[in-house]
Amino acid sequence: MKKIESYIQILIALVLGVCFAVCSIQFGWPASFTISYIKPIGTLFLNSLKMIAIPLVFSSLIVGITSIGDTTKFSRIGGKAFLLYAFSMLASSALGIFFTHLMQPGSIISPSTRDSLLQLYASKAEQHTMVYQDLSATSAPLKFILDLIPTNFFQAMSNNSKLLQIVIVATLLSIALIRIAEEKRKPVIQFFVGINAAIIELVRLIMNLAPIGVFSLVSSLLIEVVGNNATDNIMEILYALAKYSLTVILALAIMTFVIYPAMMMLFTKQNYLQFLRKIRPAQLLAFTASSTSAALPATMDCLEKKLHVPEEISRFVLPLGTSINMDGTAIYQGVAICFIAQALGVDLSLTTQLILVANVTLSSIGVAGVPGGAMVATTIILNSIGIPGAGLALILAPDRILDMCRTVTNITGDAVVTVIVAHTEKKE
Repeated sequence: MKKIESYIQILIALVLGVCFAVCSIQFGWPASFTISYIKPIGTLFLNSLKMIAIPLVFSSLIVGITSIGDTTKFSRIGGKAFLLYAFSMLASSALGIFFTHLMQPGSIISPSTRDSLLQLYASKAEQHTMVYQDLSATSAPLKFILDLIPTNFFQAMSNNSKLLQIVIVATLLSIALIRIAEEKRKPVIQFFVGINAAIIELVRLIMNLAPIGVFSLVSSLLIEVVGNNATDNIMEILYALAKYSLTVILALAIMTFVIYPAMMMLFTKQNYLQFLRKIRPAQLLAFTASSTSAALPATMDCLEKKLHVPEEISRFVLPLGTSINMDGTAIYQGVAICFIAQALGVDLSLTTQLILVANVTLSSIGVAGVPGGAMVATTIILNSIGIPGAGLALILAPDRILDMCRTVTNITGDAVVTVIVAHTEKKE
């Protein structure tokens, strides 16, 4: 009997998770059972992927860069990747802001709904604002540059939020290895080749459990968000924010199904629909896990095995994109900030909007090591353009679902750039 492909198994598990959650809510099954006995299985699967993210990025970068073997070629590949990532980030930031002005989702938020949301999520919004204030109090003007290099490499290795630091250290170490004598660098490189091969095999073992993990994560997520006793209240809030959510999803769809195909058509002959079909397992995992880092192993596996991207490129460009390229997050931030401004009656001038595009583009890198991720980044930008940070409470209700959607766009953008770089290198 032919084995069912992994992405189909994951898709079936996702549907079963939704069905279980709906049945649990409909028939009044105790939510405590799902939270106590099913959610931990999904958390264990997600933690397993996060556990290997940093070692995989570090070893893959060293193997990928040293296999290039030429600093000139490395600079060329890195330059192409950075320019493509910069373009996609700017495009996604502008796209999010444009769609918000087109859809005007904030205009339908009534004062009573706004006050209800502000009261309901005030404590969570305050947490993100306090993180921002702590950062502001301790931040030097050039703190972003200082944070690029860790003071303790092993401490950075133990923290998934320090991914950009790991990328930089691995890149510097790889360049140093390329520059030293071959007899000295060879055993070091072979060590990391072995480590990388072992981690890839570990990824395959973990991914065998993906359907179980996906079922657990999806079912527990829906039950936590909706609950057994507050479905009407939650649905009213979601209805009030439906236009905001639709704006985010439409902007993500335009980036995924218009901008990315245009980029790929411009530089490659790759059929975009075939490309999407081949990275589908990574997209499904990203959607479920809501983590670009957790989906990195699956993305790398899809590009190397199904799209035949050379390891020297995929293991350099993909980890780089995971740390600096967050197109989905940029779209989300642009929509969220403009939505909050509309809901609170704050008029954004053209100059402010241009500054907003730059801030959103840079925040995916500058706040990469900040606990709280996109929410803290959004708070920082809100304060920088004079919008009250408490407005963050308006967007917290649907954030978990939108996080799943924007993570898919994040990893799709990384994969598109990697395929383009690989294609252009074949012509060199």
